[in-house]
Amino acid sequence: MESKTILIIEDNEDIRDNVAEILTLSNYKVLLAANGKEGIDLAQKKKPDLIICDIMMPGVDGYGVLHVLNKDPETQNIPFIFLTSKSERGDFRTAMELGADDYITKPFAGNELLNALESRFRKLEILKKNLTPDLAGLGELMSAISNKKTLEELTSESNSNTFKKKQVIYKEGAHPHYLYFILKGKVKTYKTHEDGKDLVMDLYSEGDFFGYVTLLEGGTYKETAETIEETELAFIPKKDFEDLVNSNPVIAKKFIGMLAKNLLEKEKQLLGIAYNTLRKKVAEALVSMLKKYHINKKEPYLIDISRDDLATIAGTATESLIRTLSDFRDENLIEIKSGKVIITNDKKLENLIR
Repeated sequence: MESKTILIIEDNEDIRDNVAEILTLSNYKVLLAANGKEGIDLAQKKKPDLIICDIMMPGVDGYGVLHVLNKDPETQNIPFIFLTSKSERGDFRTAMELGADDYITKPFAGNELLNALESRFRKLEILKKNLTPDLAGLGELMSAISNKKTLEELTSESNSNTFKKKQVIYKEGAHPHYLYFILKGKVKTYKTHEDGKDLVMDLYSEGDFFGYVTLLEGGTYKETAETIEETELAFIPKKDFEDLVNSNPVIAKKFIGMLAKNLLEKEKQLLGIAYNTLRKKVAEALVSMLKKYHINKKEPYLIDISRDDLATIAGTATESLIRTLSDFRDENLIEIKSGKVIITNDKKLENLIR
């Protein structure tokens, strides 16, 4: 494995040489800068893997160095660790708010310095990964900002509750306190119009997170969340969610990227409601339900949802949905047993929406 390059920006020669010796003995390549201006020039020319920088220096101080490098697209993502003898909490808070990844107080032991570097590089590797938009992916992101190794460990420390069928989880207009994760079951979110009709906004099943849009936007819920069947949820506290979003711009961007897939799917669904034919709308709703919910293996094509909910997902009237389902049954695309839809020809249904 190729050695990592570390840039040390420190005006005290003894400390600078001491840090350089520790890193060189640990097989790191070292670049040295005696002041902030020199450090900025070296960072922009050499693009080191990590920067260790003193805060209090004559001329351009550590805050100034970080500010300049954060404005340069080629250096803004280089991990940055402050080295300082100050111990006031305000200095540390300022450092982190400016975008520093960590700080080490002087005096320090050699293993403390090396542990900080190794931890930062481990987190960097996580952020370089193509994370999946699920529990495992978010768990890896959480490990980049905390000592918890997985989100499963985080959720095990959170509240876990079982909800009955058709039980409300949160109501439109309420303030958010949690990010929700579905351990088992199904959830729908909907808006109620003035005429009393409900419009289903989204559907979630085992392994999905929901409630994150309001946490990101702030304010109150714009929809109500209700279970479709008996459901077990993990409640991840709002503070843990905010720590993830606010800890580091790179982590926040990664997290938003994980959610983007869900947002694109929602956009596609809304465009379909607006422009598709009735048959295509109903076929797309059925295929979407089939892909969304992995029903038990004995009846893999069973869809158990009320006609009203299925109609709102398709963006059509319930009566029109029922007529179309009847047509699909006559064409041997589906069967209807005890009010439940069983898809018998998923390939032909998919062809209808192409």
